[in-house]
Amino acid sequence: MREEIAQVLGDPDATVESLTHNALNGVTAGIWRVRTEDRSAILKVLTRRKNGHEGWESSSDPLHWNYWRREADVYADDLPALWSGTGVRAPRLLKLMEREDGDLALWLEDVTGSPATSWEIDRHGLLGYQVGMAQGRAGHVGRPWTSRSFLRDYIDSKRVPYELLEDDDTWRHPLIRENFPPGLRAELLRLHRDRERFLTVMESLPRALCHLDLWPSNAIDADGHSMLLDWAFAGDGALGEDIGNYIPDSVFDLYLPAARLPDLDTAVFGGYLDGLREAGWRGDERQVRLAVCASAVKYDWLVPRMLQHVDRQPRAYGGQASVDAARLFRERGAAMMFLAAWADEARRLSDGVN
Repeated sequence: MREEIAQVLGDPDATVESLTHNALNGVTAGIWRVRTEDRSAILKVLTRRKNGHEGWESSSDPLHWNYWRREADVYADDLPALWSGTGVRAPRLLKLMEREDGDLALWLEDVTGSPATSWEIDRHGLLGYQVGMAQGRAGHVGRPWTSRSFLRDYIDSKRVPYELLEDDDTWRHPLIRENFPPGLRAELLRLHRDRERFLTVMESLPRALCHLDLWPSNAIDADGHSMLLDWAFAGDGALGEDIGNYIPDSVFDLYLPAARLPDLDTAVFGGYLDGLREAGWRGDERQVRLAVCASAVKYDWLVPRMLQHVDRQPRAYGGQASVDAARLFRERGAAMMFLAAWADEARRLSDGVN
């Protein structure tokens, strides 16, 4: 690595700090911040040699949702430049190196700024506006290595015991009984029964180039620009799908309380529509709202996974810190009830729009 550091930063003497990331993903060998006395950079190593956790296996299929070298292709092609001038950008690629073992070393700009995990609601709304502007302006763009059928394939990869939704003993567990809201179980069963309906709806809606991993851990405010990290899933999605992911993910990992979801939804969706219109988009906004609401299907697997591991100590993103189990179940349960309302809205919209 010293030779790479010297090429990128001009000095082989550096400190290396491991950064929090999804270590379960078979694509990611690691992420580090590398500092010399005068400069710093982010090193992300992509691999196909690592055995990913179940549901996070890498693929050599360029269209697969977890294609191992997609992020390198995104940067080499400068795909994020399609969104330039909209307030959305990606870190600059400093160097892309293929190592002797076949791994790819992505050396990226070390972005400084305020992470979205600490933003106020208005700043989340600005992100919605900027992403709407970007997707309204760029439209649907594909490359031979951008993902296809992301939502369907991602959900199918999560092999969880859906039968626990029907299991009375599981639902009597104190953690579930005391923290999940009344009526959640029935709503989850209904969502699961409608899974194919929602996936079909999502696949029929207007398309856009999407980030497909838009959540607060992947966004930084850099002087008013929204710097988006981790483009590994980028590809074809429904117009509105990105913010349909961003809004609930702000709660599922405890960055915002579930009680703020209505405000967050109003700010981000309203901003997104404003951005689309500003970019010249003149479509039916009901279709965009349908994409946002039908995106609830992405989380069909989440509660069954929680039920499966109800007696384990839950960990924060990256697995390095524990979180309070009661708080996690309470917040996620409330967020899933919010998504149940989204699903109801999607059912109504799909009858009149799609």
